[in-house]
This record gives sequence, C-alpha cells and structure tokens, in this order.
Amino acid sequence: MKKRIAIIGSGPAALLLAAFLDPQKFTVTIYEKNKTSGRKFLVAGKGGFNLTHSEDINQFIKRYTPKYFLEEALLSFTNNDFRNWLDTIGIPTYVGSSKRVFPEEGIKPIEVLNAILQLLNEKGVIIKYEHTFSGWDDTSSPVINNKSIQTDYTAFALGGGSWKITGSNGSWLKTFAKKEIETKPFQASNCAYQIDWHPDFIQNNEGTPLKNIAISCNDVIQKGEAVITKFGLEGNAIYGLSPQIRGQLSSNSKATIFIDFKPLLTLDNIHSKITTSKFRNTSEILKKELKLSTSQINLLKIYLSKDVYLNAELLAKHIKKFPLEIINTAAIDKAISTVGGIGLNAISKNYELKKMPNQFCIGEMVDWDAPTGGYLLQACASTGAFLAKHLNENG
Repeated sequence: MKKRIAIIGSGPAALLLAAFLDPQKFTVTIYEKNKTSGRKFLVAGKGGFNLTHSEDINQFIKRYTPKYFLEEALLSFTNNDFRNWLDTIGIPTYVGSSKRVFPEEGIKPIEVLNAILQLLNEKGVIIKYEHTFSGWDDTSSPVINNKSIQTDYTAFALGGGSWKITGSNGSWLKTFAKKEIETKPFQASNCAYQIDWHPDFIQNNEGTPLKNIAISCNDVIQKGEAVITKFGLEGNAIYGLSPQIRGQLSSNSKATIFIDFKPLLTLDNIHSKITTSKFRNTSEILKKELKLSTSQINLLKIYLSKDVYLNAELLAKHIKKFPLEIINTAAIDKAISTVGGIGLNAISKNYELKKMPNQFCIGEMVDWDAPTGGYLLQACASTGAFLAKHLNENG
C-alpha cells in the first residue's frame, strides 16, 4: 500500500521533491496557501531568469554559508544534474557570459513552471490551492484549513521571509517556535546596504553604477558591479558579501567594505600610470589613464582629503582599497532572500525535524545563505531532490 506524503508549500524545493518522489511508493499531495504555485519563482524570473550557475560543483559548494550544510544535497543533485533534468522536461538551457545558466532564449518563467507542473500531473501529484497550514493537532498531524491531515510523511517548504507580495512572509516561524523547534529570526540577505553618503556626492551620483569593481569584507572578495542609490549600494558585487556584512553589523552596529576600482591592475601598475601620465590634472589622469568613471572619481575626490587625493602613492592605495562604512541592511521585504528560519541543529542530515519524526524542512525556510546568480534556486532544487531520494530509499 502506498504511503501518503503531504508537501506544504509549492515553491521550487516542494516542486522538485514532488517531481522525484516515486509514484509507485507514494501518494503525493501539495498544499499551497495561494491560488497558484511558484509565485516567488515567477517574480524572481522577471529580473533575468537565472536557473543555476555553471561553475565547477566543488567551487559552487563554497558559495554557501555554512559551507558544510548543503554539500551532500548539492553533490547528489548538482547544477549539471539540474540542467539535464530541465532538458528532459522540455526546458533546454544555455550558459551566459556571466557563467549563469538560463532557459534558452524565448522560454519564459511561466513556461518553465508549467513544464514542471505538467510533469507532476503526469505522475499523479495532487495540488490543493488555498490550503493554509496553521499548526499541528494533538497527534502531531498537520492542520490545514482547520482540519487535521492524515499523512505518513510531511515535508515543509514554506520559504523565507522576503517578498511578502508572493506570500513568502515567514509567518510560520512562530508556529514552529511554539513547538519548541529551534528557529532563528529572519534577516535580510542579497539586499541593498545603507550608507550615509556625503550630500554633495549623492546629489550628483545617485543611480549611477560602479562597474568592473571588486568589493571585499573580512577578506572575502566579490567581483561585479554595484549601483549607487540614495539608500546606499546594491548589486551583485555587494550581495555576495551579505554574511560578512551582517556579521560586522551584528558585532559593531556598522560594517566596513573596501572597493577595488581596478581589480585587474596591481597597486604598482596604478601608481606607475599616475606618476608617468602626460596629464597634469589628477582627475584627468584618473579618467584618461585609469578609465575610472565620473562616479568613481567623485567618490575619491569628495571622500579623500586634498592632500591624499594629490599624493600619487596614497591615491593609488585608495583606488585599490577604498573604505566605505555600512550602517544597516534594507528592510527584509525589500531583500531578494533571507537567512534565518529553522535552525540547523533542529534537523537531521536528511532534513528531518529531530523533535517530530517523519516531518521534514527543505528549501529557503532553513537557516542557510547563498548569493544571487543561480545559487539560491539550485539549493532549493537540490534539497527537494535529495529528500526525495532519501524517502524513495527509506520510506
């Protein structure tokens, strides 16, 4: 006789779990509180639908915080495995210039979602919409729409705390905490970071990008670009430093990042270009010889003293390591993702709740962190596929 599995939530982790469960062993029902599946999945696709990243899996694993937690799942269902599986359901992919992986041109996010849902339909997976989880009854059975659900296994894929418009508001956190399951408050990740800009700088540079830079924090370096906003800085060059910035903010109520405006040049290269230039005006040297943008030059000019700005040695050092102080993160609802949720000590290596046998937590609702660029979606997919493998073998 088939065993019953209730999957609560219908984001990527839930959908991949359902896709890989053996229909000969399990009757699978997904319960979704919204009227449709994958709302956050679709919203994420509006900014450039990046499914995963193509880098070597051993380097890929190092992008996560903590590194060890997702390793087994990522090795069990790698970025290449994800691409191959997508191809089998009619979603061919390609690697972009950034090494990120996208659906082939012309394939929209809704088509990817529909291909997955079609597969689930063919496997007999039932999806019940407008079904909201609110807790457990006295026998630890999940309560959905005020009714106890009889199931052999329950898998929660309730998402994090960002993008409330999609229904991913993290309201479930208190429900788990009441069961004395270890939880961590949600914090913003992959978000804008607040900087108290000099008024003269922000007035003339708001909205401009800092391209081809590298930003470091706690000796971790992230290359890319960042956009100057009235609030502070945002973009891939700073998103990847979220764990380090949050750590400093937590300890010191502020964090210091360092910008390398010319990561492809050494300090000696920069000093030489400044001192041997035929141009006499410092700003012209920076523009003509070093190809710095107007906003980069303005940062140096406004934030450095005149003596430092006109000293070739000191100026070169600041071009390679320009300090900026961060005073806060953006609000959680404006973040791309969150950390926090179910504490790692609360679940086994197979994502089973230690205090509630046969109940599992996967995806972004668990306390791990990843940068943008395909890593978030890949981890959700991998945890779903990994749990399916575990249940197929042991259920």
